[in-house]
Amino acid sequence: MTTASSKTDEELVEAVCAGDKQLYEEIINRYQNKLHRYATYLTNDDQVGSDVVQNAFIKAYINLNSFNTQKKFSSWIYRIAHNEAINILQKNKNQIQLNEQVDYDSGQDLEEDFIKKEIVERTNNCLDQMPLKYKVPLSLYYLEEKSYEEISDILRLPTSTIGTRISRAKKIMKALCQKNQNQKQ
Repeated sequence: MTTASSKTDEELVEAVCAGDKQLYEEIINRYQNKLHRYATYLTNDDQVGSDVVQNAFIKAYINLNSFNTQKKFSSWIYRIAHNEAINILQKNKNQIQLNEQVDYDSGQDLEEDFIKKEIVERTNNCLDQMPLKYKVPLSLYYLEEKSYEEISDILRLPTSTIGTRISRAKKIMKALCQKNQNQKQ
């Protein structure tokens, strides 16, 4: 009589499917630590990794009859664990887990933020000085990220006219911004 530990994974699956449900424990023993290590690596969280492995073993058991014993069981169970980890990551992607022992950088560069605000203010000032027929298509194109065709539909103008106005608007914008810059100096 052969012991469970001497059977291949595929032989164990056949035996479990044939009714020897206790042999599933041997499958769990073989893969629990490996899958936990893999799931923890994917999720970057030990507890979530444990949940992934538990769910993977449950799903594998439920779907054991659909496993093709001509294939490798290890690939099949890893794929289930992988899918479980990805599902959990997708479900929790808006939740950010922070390690409380680490001092995190806020990621804010106050000087850079100030410079960006100043650029936006100067740009808006230049835009406000432009004639409306150039200001509107330029704003739609750069600020609203609309295509020439969309702007054409919005303004009910031919696409070629939109292209011409945006081209002229860039030149006007450049001249206005240079003029304003020279006045400040």
